[in-house]
Amino acid sequence: MFLLLSLYVCGLLLRGDAQDQAALWRGNDRSGRCQYTFTVPSPVESSCPQTGGPEMEDLKARLNLLEVLVYQVTGKDTERPRVGVARAQADLQDALNRAVGERNLLQEEKERLERELGALQRRMDEMRRETERLRNKPCPPQTPMVPPSPPLQNSGVVRPAGGSSPMSPLVNRPNRQGDSRNLRDSEWQYGRPGYQELKAAVTEIPAPVGSDENIGCGELISVANPVTHRKADNIAGKYGVWMQDPEAVSPYGPDMVWRIDTIGTEVRQLFGYEDMEQLSKGFPSKVLLLPELMESTGATMYRGSLYYQRRRSRTLIRYDLSSESIAARRDLPHAGFHGQYPYSWGGYTDIDLSVDEQGLWAVYSTSKAKGAIVISQLDPHSLAVKKSWETNIRKTSVANSFIICGRLYTLSSYSAANATINYMYDTATSQGKAIAVPFKNQYLYTCMVDYNLPQRKLFAWDNYHLVSYDLKLGRTQAN
Repeated sequence: MFLLLSLYVCGLLLRGDAQDQAALWRGNDRSGRCQYTFTVPSPVESSCPQTGGPEMEDLKARLNLLEVLVYQVTGKDTERPRVGVARAQADLQDALNRAVGERNLLQEEKERLERELGALQRRMDEMRRETERLRNKPCPPQTPMVPPSPPLQNSGVVRPAGGSSPMSPLVNRPNRQGDSRNLRDSEWQYGRPGYQELKAAVTEIPAPVGSDENIGCGELISVANPVTHRKADNIAGKYGVWMQDPEAVSPYGPDMVWRIDTIGTEVRQLFGYEDMEQLSKGFPSKVLLLPELMESTGATMYRGSLYYQRRRSRTLIRYDLSSESIAARRDLPHAGFHGQYPYSWGGYTDIDLSVDEQGLWAVYSTSKAKGAIVISQLDPHSLAVKKSWETNIRKTSVANSFIICGRLYTLSSYSAANATINYMYDTATSQGKAIAVPFKNQYLYTCMVDYNLPQRKLFAWDNYHLVSYDLKLGRTQAN
């Protein structure tokens, strides 16, 4: 580069007319590099052409065209992101508004639940204070025992089998409020009642007619009109099951009543009440959460365990109440489930468990039985099938069923006001027959009927209502 510059300078210097006017400078530029600058006047032009000549105009036109192209290309592209950003901001604002609204709704729901919880806690505190007050209240003094007069000796006193002391038939009857607990309380168990207590009982409840027919395990003769104990609080209680344990195990007593609402797909809450009175008031003393979801209204209670069908399966579960854990599980062989062989009202009632004087039972059907009712007696510990019977009545043709003394009884309708118990199958003789025992559906939608062994009654769930029925059984035929 320096050589070319030197040759060019020499060429210019050779020209005599410009030799005395040429100039050469050397210096560092802004970046610090050495730069040579050479100037020489034009031998032809006296002045430089104007900057606004044709070349500059052409350059300006090209620059304007370039600016237009740049605007067309980049202007639209930059405008689109602005519109996208605006839309994104609007969407984010809408999402924020929705989140705030949902948060407010959740906050209101939380406050409502807190108020309900507070009210329930206050009610529980009142119950505890009332219980403590009753416990501390002194017992009334016992009056001297008055010997019964001769007419009283023949006024319905029944001598129990295997015993020597007479027993009033009133001890197995319900009271006026519909409380069907056994009237033999702790005082009556450990001593003979005073005259005033017996007189009060006689005044409160008239002596039943033919009550001796309820003793033993004869065939079902009649079912009384229902007695309502409680109405469910909300839609979750339209269908359900309630029961008592005939052989209760600590820490729960024999008067404990259990309830399960079976509406919805997440059926797992088990409510416990100390007695029938607390059930009617709606004051549960225990709430358990089942580890496996439950299906249908076919659950039952026996020997300190809840027996029920796991959702969407033929698996039976034994849930131990004391340890609050699953103690056993087993599939019921070939049993239909989840709507294959339900009762006529539906409810996925394919498997119905119950307890009577002879133990634990399952009522269901199989494809081999072609939909006919199958009765199986189960081992309460392992849930294994001990023995089975196949009837000749279709399960989907009856509204419900229950077992008393090893006999299966079926209900004709769940919605007719005046239904009948229309069929009986005796597992002792493996024989079935048609019967006609009147049965009243008080609230026109009975989804559960079971025999309650502790009170020797029928428990039913009829369209939000928990009801019970007194029974009359025939005398057991002597062998």
